[in-house]
Amino acid sequence: MPHLDSTAGTALVVMAHHRADSLTAHTARRTVALLESAGYGVDLLDLHAEGFDPRMNAADQPDWGDRDKPYSDEVRAHMRRILAADLVVAVFPVYWQSVPALLKGWIDRVWNYGFAYGRSKPRLAGKRMLWLGLAGVTSDDPVTEGVRAVLETNLSEGIAYYCGLAYSSVALLPDAEERPQRLDAEGNLLVGDAVAGAEREAQYAEFDRRATKAVERFLAAQLVAG
Repeated sequence: MPHLDSTAGTALVVMAHHRADSLTAHTARRTVALLESAGYGVDLLDLHAEGFDPRMNAADQPDWGDRDKPYSDEVRAHMRRILAADLVVAVFPVYWQSVPALLKGWIDRVWNYGFAYGRSKPRLAGKRMLWLGLAGVTSDDPVTEGVRAVLETNLSEGIAYYCGLAYSSVALLPDAEERPQRLDAEGNLLVGDAVAGAEREAQYAEFDRRATKAVERFLAAQLVAG
């Protein structure tokens, strides 16, 4: 991990996508730039590029019931990166109204019993987290709010609150697909035409604007809470 020198604090940006040219990767890079411009020292954790294995293994849980158990070297390295951060931002595509396996496996392996939860004084207390999820669902699709609610319950309540974080928020970014997709009343998938040229540039400029706004709202909430 590189040396981080910051005035506002340290941020860990966790990117969970298998392609460096994806919209998710683009959004993660923009998030890094926004945080740096706000005065944060940023540690970018690209799970795929760093070869993170999301599968839990025996070395990660030699004795689940012992909260002081030794963890694998890989997991301990990731734990140190979390502990060094004041805030964590996870940037990921929404799969089946949840996070992709790469990010879920990182949580399973690293947010382990004895580290992220299971102590009377949570080790992650005081940290703040933003879950930035990119979704193919369109913004005007009736299911969009349901997706947002599911993510908020699973991520902010089921993980962040359970692990004692001071603040957690989910920002859902719909319209991430080049071709708009939605279901009709009979359950048929309707795929629209791909946008191109100036229309495509405008679509992604609007997407970047919404992503930027989500990060700015999260940072503003830190100032209010502080």
